[in-house]
Amino acid sequence: MAMSAAEIEKRIKAALPDAVIELRDLAGDDDHWAATITSEAFRGKTRVAQHQVVNAAFGSDMGTVLHSLSITTRVPE
Repeated sequence: MAMSAAEIEKRIKAALPDAVIELRDLAGDDDHWAATITSEAFRGKTRVAQHQVVNAAFGSDMGTVLHSLSITTRVPE
């Protein structure tokens, strides 16, 4: 079972309403994604903490329904 781009965006936006999200389907299978996420909520957090916020948006679906998500986080300039 794969997760669509719309569902990935919906979940990230629920956790980070101000997020600007760029998604790329790495394998064309809706199963391997790369996301670049820009949010003010990341300011002052370590890279690990930023990624934990994003991963928490998927709960137990991370690694199962959403097989692979490469995350790049940024703060707005």
